[in-house]
Amino acid sequence: MDIDAFVAAHSPAWRRLEHLVGRARRPKNLSGPELDELVDLYQRTATHLSVVRTSSPDPQLVGRLSTLVARARSAVAGSHRAAWRDVARFVAVVFPAAVYRMRWWVVATAAAFLLVAFGVGAWVAATPEVQAAVGTPEEIRALVEQDFADYYSSEPAASFASKVFVNNVLVAARAFAVGILLCLPTVQVLFVNAASVGVVGGVMVANGRGDVFFGLITPHGLLELTAIFVAGAAGMRLGWRVVDPGPRRRAEALAAEGRAAAAVVIGLVAVFAVAGIIEAFVTPSGLPTWARIGIGVAVEAAFVAWIVVLGRRATAAGETGDLIGRDVGDVLPSV
Repeated sequence: MDIDAFVAAHSPAWRRLEHLVGRARRPKNLSGPELDELVDLYQRTATHLSVVRTSSPDPQLVGRLSTLVARARSAVAGSHRAAWRDVARFVAVVFPAAVYRMRWWVVATAAAFLLVAFGVGAWVAATPEVQAAVGTPEEIRALVEQDFADYYSSEPAASFASKVFVNNVLVAARAFAVGILLCLPTVQVLFVNAASVGVVGGVMVANGRGDVFFGLITPHGLLELTAIFVAGAAGMRLGWRVVDPGPRRRAEALAAEGRAAAAVVIGLVAVFAVAGIIEAFVTPSGLPTWARIGIGVAVEAAFVAWIVVLGRRATAAGETGDLIGRDVGDVLPSV
């Protein structure tokens, strides 16, 4: 192929396409016939690029046409919104809506968890035989007098925050992931964690160190446990869709619920990061107990307000926490 003749023959079309692409930055600048011309020239130029690549791969010409075709494709098909807008929408709409929709599941999960934790704690505190089964007198004395408090300052704060963050994310992911198995594994994960908290709390209270226990666990525990409740509720809600898919087919109901639940889990990663920072830097700090607890309460209140205010507004506008229409994909109509 004579590349010079090819360029001479099609350069006017390429220049015209460049002109239309430049004007297409504001679509109102183009008339209907010009829009049709833009699409036609884009398709013809894409064909020219293919011919050049196949017959005479001139690097300079290929680069020029590739850039022009990419710009034209963006003008014709539209470009994706800036990533920061997606992040802003996720923070202000998707995540709050997804959590707000399952608010009663979260409340029920929290109530059951706290019932088990306080019930086990009261049982351990009131029963010396159970305390003896927990550990030897020396082990219990070490836990009460030193180990529990020292745990929060056992490592450099940054390393400890990372460790706590990873552990919490794993617990939440486990509680969510196994929920699809008819909810029961999620119940087991939450029960084991609630019982563990109750055992330690019961031992501390029985030995007159309840103030130390609640003074250390409350600053980070409020937000941390709330996030675990949300993850557990998301897992159980997903599992319940297997039992009761509602008016949709089971596969469609699971797909929609799974996408919303995935949004919840992604959002909880940031929540666990905040909880980890509090646990590493606030819990073991030299601040008075009332100040440390006050920080924990303030952060928890901010999280609840975020979900309730923005979540209620988003759900009232029809948001479900699912992906927006163009990202979900097409669905085959069925009876």
